[in-house]
Amino acid sequence: MHKSPWVFLGQMAFSVFAAETLIMLVFMVLPELPKLLEAFVDSTLLSLLIAPSLYFFLYRPLTMQITQCSLIEKELRQSQAQLQQQAQQLEQTLQKLQLAPQLLMAEKMSSLGRTVAGVAHEINNPVNFIHGNLTHISDYIQAILAVLKLYQQHYPHPTPEIEALINKHDLKYAIEDLPKILSSMETGTERIRSIVLTLRNFSRLDEAERKAVNIHDGIDSTLLLLQKHFKSKPGDLGIQLVKEYGDLPEVECYPGRLNQVFMNIIQNAIDALEDYEKEESYKNSNRPPGLITIRTTILNLEWVRISIKDNGPGMTKQTKEHIFEPFFTTKPVGRGTGLGLSISYQIIVDLHGGKLQCISAPNQGSEFLIDIPQ
Repeated sequence: MHKSPWVFLGQMAFSVFAAETLIMLVFMVLPELPKLLEAFVDSTLLSLLIAPSLYFFLYRPLTMQITQCSLIEKELRQSQAQLQQQAQQLEQTLQKLQLAPQLLMAEKMSSLGRTVAGVAHEINNPVNFIHGNLTHISDYIQAILAVLKLYQQHYPHPTPEIEALINKHDLKYAIEDLPKILSSMETGTERIRSIVLTLRNFSRLDEAERKAVNIHDGIDSTLLLLQKHFKSKPGDLGIQLVKEYGDLPEVECYPGRLNQVFMNIIQNAIDALEDYEKEESYKNSNRPPGLITIRTTILNLEWVRISIKDNGPGMTKQTKEHIFEPFFTTKPVGRGTGLGLSISYQIIVDLHGGKLQCISAPNQGSEFLIDIPQ
């Protein structure tokens, strides 16, 4: 294949240009060649001298320092991991310590409930025996009195010995008073039976599982155990109690635990009112007597609410923020453990899935709202 003459001329021109350029470079470099060789030798010698110095005085210390830093970083990571593990262990220990008093209180309440139930059972048997026999005693006495009356009709003039015995024992007064005594004994046994039933309902040891119960029965049993605080004492205005019960359905809950909440909150209200009445500022004021209002309502198809309100001194904002914390108490040493409201909060919120909140302000009383899902 023949090449174009223009391509041949182009190749020849490029070859001539390259040859001329190479010749010019050679003639330019040749005069400087000794200097270039001398500079190359000097730089080579300088490199040979500097390289060991750089290795021993710069690279090696840096390498050692980097290695040491790596070791320190590794130790720090190990220490951090150990610290995190220790922190987790401390947190678990702290949780156990915080839970221990609540478990101890729950165990004490459980033991108290078993004791109360046992005592109530032991009292109930002889009281039922006495109460059942009172009816027979009343019938027998009525029969004896009827016979005695018949004797008096047929023998209106007894012998002197019988007359002396009648006067000695005031038979006429005894005949009039005996039915009253029997009636009072029957009332007393009824009262004891009612108290025993209340104690059994309050302990609820046979109802440890969730079941549908009447909330009002639990509140009433709690109030019966605290009834001494609602009676006026000499020089004391006493505490008034108002119950405003709504038409609640039976609520599925843990009855014994719920009664424990009622006891804690109502007892706290009683303590606050009694301490408030002892203050000079209260005595010198025209404030009404202590009042506790218990109200139950249906919020909606899913929730019921129990409100326990008092007209006591109330609480500051700072106090209200801490009342559900374990061991927090405003009572003097020996009067409170600071666990009542904390355990109550756990029972309502954690155990029942409900809500427990406090509404209070200084000199405005306190109100605890217990919301429980039906």
